[in-house]
Amino acid sequence: MTVTHDFGGRVALVTGAGGDIGRAVAVRLARSGATVVLADLASRSDAVEDTARRCREDRTSARVHVVAFDVTSAGAVDAALAEVPSDIGPPDLLFNNAGYQGRFLPVGEYPVEDAARVMAVNVVGVLDVMQAVVRRLRAEGRGGAVVNTASMAGVGGAANMPAYAASKAAVIGLTKAAALDLAPHGIRVNAVSPAFIGPGEMWDRQVAEQAAAPSQYYADDPATVEQQMIGQVPLRRVGSVDEVAGVVAWLLSEDASYVTGENILVTGGIR
Repeated sequence: MTVTHDFGGRVALVTGAGGDIGRAVAVRLARSGATVVLADLASRSDAVEDTARRCREDRTSARVHVVAFDVTSAGAVDAALAEVPSDIGPPDLLFNNAGYQGRFLPVGEYPVEDAARVMAVNVVGVLDVMQAVVRRLRAEGRGGAVVNTASMAGVGGAANMPAYAASKAAVIGLTKAAALDLAPHGIRVNAVSPAFIGPGEMWDRQVAEQAAAPSQYYADDPATVEQQMIGQVPLRRVGSVDEVAGVVAWLLSEDASYVTGENILVTGGIR
């Protein structure tokens, strides 16, 4: 049975809303009564509209608003949030989920320019979106809750993913620092660190790219790589996007009202 929380009267901003995890979280929040503001790149408008459609299908009365911005573009987040209708109001819940996996190459061969893009999206972009939401909450004297998407790669490292692992470790550090800074304002900040989550776009890409990259850890056959990854998981399966969404919804809910500065592993037991 899917656990739902009461998000009636709350407004949730979901970035990376065209992706698998962003979509699952948006639908979960809409189902639980939240007004959802869905954000992604303009180039992913079809995927975001699909998320909006699913939100409305799941709860016909759901209120959904779509915005487009690039988290690496200065001022773009503020400009997009300023376009949200005044009767919706600023978001008091944030699932800060936009991200970029980057290339799959060993550290000695990793292109610095791609590493810069990974950090720009996954770290600076996360900070930019969080600041835009927090500024509005503080101006109104309101509390709220933020969940940032980190990764098990940022906890334990990941072969052939040096920039991604570094960026997600930074997200965890940023989450802990922001939780301290924002606690006096009644704003909780936590992170989730998924490991192998599928099926979906990121899972398929990760399997294919690890098979193609030189490594002593993975074979060069994607089907074998899948089994090697699953073999690392104590529960011996990949996690589902709904299992990630359940943790995110809990962290955003009042059931987690005394939880801040935490990074929750959604890994099937990988440590």
